[in-house]
Amino acid sequence: MTTLVIHADDVGMCHGANRAFVELSHVGTITSGSVMVPCPWFSEIAEAAASDNTLDCGVHLTLTSEHAHYRWGPLSRVGPTSGLLDDHGFLWPDVTSVRRRAHPEAVEQEWRAQIDRALAMGINVTHLDAHMGSALAPEWCHRYVAVGIDYGVPVLITSTLAAYGPNGHLTAGEEERPGADEAIGAAARTAAAAGMPVFDRVLETDFGRPRHTPPDYPSMLSDLDEGLVYCAFHPCAPGGAEVEAIEPEFHHVRTDEYRIFGTDSWREWLAAKPYRLAGMGELALG
Repeated sequence: MTTLVIHADDVGMCHGANRAFVELSHVGTITSGSVMVPCPWFSEIAEAAASDNTLDCGVHLTLTSEHAHYRWGPLSRVGPTSGLLDDHGFLWPDVTSVRRRAHPEAVEQEWRAQIDRALAMGINVTHLDAHMGSALAPEWCHRYVAVGIDYGVPVLITSTLAAYGPNGHLTAGEEERPGADEAIGAAARTAAAAGMPVFDRVLETDFGRPRHTPPDYPSMLSDLDEGLVYCAFHPCAPGGAEVEAIEPEFHHVRTDEYRIFGTDSWREWLAAKPYRLAGMGELALG
């Protein structure tokens, strides 16, 4: 039987992402989520997660700040020599820039600062995963697993890069910095030896779907036969002009996920499938 983790990425990015995670977790169509600690709306979701032990919340380790007019910087006290900062003092807008410039020691320091902040704010951190796949870069993916071991929580990882659906940002710089597939395989073996789950497949939201093309999530999830599958979805509740201004090109993809996942028909469809739904908190190091 396929075990399916239906995950909300980018929690903390904005109010709509927080609202979607909380509401859909209570409905039962989102089984876990992860928070972007450096983002402006982190404190709202931290307060909610600290007071609600039903929320399965990890840390979405963040090394990039990709939006044109909605930026954030690192939590750690790093300077220009760390390689984490762009010319304006924010995190880099793309993973390729991070891979080219960031020092692995500074990357790990920033991850730990984000996890420590989440813990200090009362979040029961259930796992670690990677915003835009950045933690799986070959320069430091072994550190990613080691940090998970150190904090006693699993990390999201697959045994091959091809199985990790959100790999486009990560592979954009591979022609200059090769070795991602070999590195992720070695890191996955270390994770498995430590008792972490290694996912057979990671699916991701289709951000390329045009505005007037109906989404088809049943097709995406209809014939899964892998043992352990992770869905990196990005639901966001609409409201005001927030998410529309942040992502004018594809905000509809996020709000469509929120709308669909909250319907009775979607809950009934999931219930009829031969899948076991699980949160990341259930997949603790064993």
